[in-house]
Amino acid sequence: MAVDRDIFGISGPTYLNPVNWNCEHNRRSVAACLVQAVYVLERDRQLNRQSVEALAPPWWEFFHFELIRKLVDDADLSIFGAIFEFNPPSSKEASADNAPRFVIAFRGTITEKETISRDISLDLHLVQNGLHRTSRFIIAMQAVQNVASVFPGSNIWLAGHSLGAGMAILTGRNMVKKGVLLESFLFNPPFVAAPIERISDERVKHGFRIARSVITAGLAIAMKGKGEGSSQRSVAEDSFNILSSWTPYLFVNPGDHICSEYIGYFQHRKNMEDLGAGFIEKLATQNSIGDLFYKALGWESEPLHLLPSADLIVNTSPSPDFKYAHGISQWWQPELNLQCSKYRYS
Repeated sequence: MAVDRDIFGISGPTYLNPVNWNCEHNRRSVAACLVQAVYVLERDRQLNRQSVEALAPPWWEFFHFELIRKLVDDADLSIFGAIFEFNPPSSKEASADNAPRFVIAFRGTITEKETISRDISLDLHLVQNGLHRTSRFIIAMQAVQNVASVFPGSNIWLAGHSLGAGMAILTGRNMVKKGVLLESFLFNPPFVAAPIERISDERVKHGFRIARSVITAGLAIAMKGKGEGSSQRSVAEDSFNILSSWTPYLFVNPGDHICSEYIGYFQHRKNMEDLGAGFIEKLATQNSIGDLFYKALGWESEPLHLLPSADLIVNTSPSPDFKYAHGISQWWQPELNLQCSKYRYS
């Protein structure tokens, strides 16, 4: 069944037939389509499209996946995620290297009346480094743990867009702490910080980043020196080192201020090391000013954007507007100008 058009009028990637699981572009496109499937699943529910009227199934059936479970929010009963199992017609394709056995996908915010209140509330929790305290995360975490425990050793992917990318980061981080590394495709993941990357003057931008690193490192040292949260700091450092073995794929667009700061986050770390200020940047990389503030107040905080390692993929193709730059559809387009950088924490 060919992917035709979804409810937003976006053409699907019919060129992916068959899928080459060893091709990073094919893998990215499939992961993005399965995230899109979750968006359409929820819209099918909202508009009561059932059976042959449902628009979501082609988004996974085209790639020979089966929907084995919908993840439903307990607050508004919306579908925020889904678990897909790869079930191709031939055993040869099923055993193909790099093909996933399961993909667990999470959507982002939907600004419709049925979902906007709950989704915006979760966006605010994310900004306040508190997404891990929400019931949606608990449901997502339990789902990921169940699949990983019932099918140990299987190739399991996480995929998410925007708020859903934040959910995928949080579940992926927690699975790392349990000794399980999941391949993760994070589209337009939110970076909770001032959008310095939007500054056009490179010298001003670099100056802002150095100042932020010095301030962040200074606050971290001051808190540790006063004994405020010193045990938390050592735990945070150990946790950061453990997370360094996990290398998610981050897909960002410079025109999207919600995620573009990841570009500077990783590049600045390298620049500081080249300047001989690696110690300062090491502290700044493991902390954020907001996180330190929350913890000084005694609040539990888990900033998602502090990632030790990643493969950063930047879409440098022209974006007509912010809606496109932040949208999921760009990531399954066949011809993109992509810049890929590998960052490994040590």
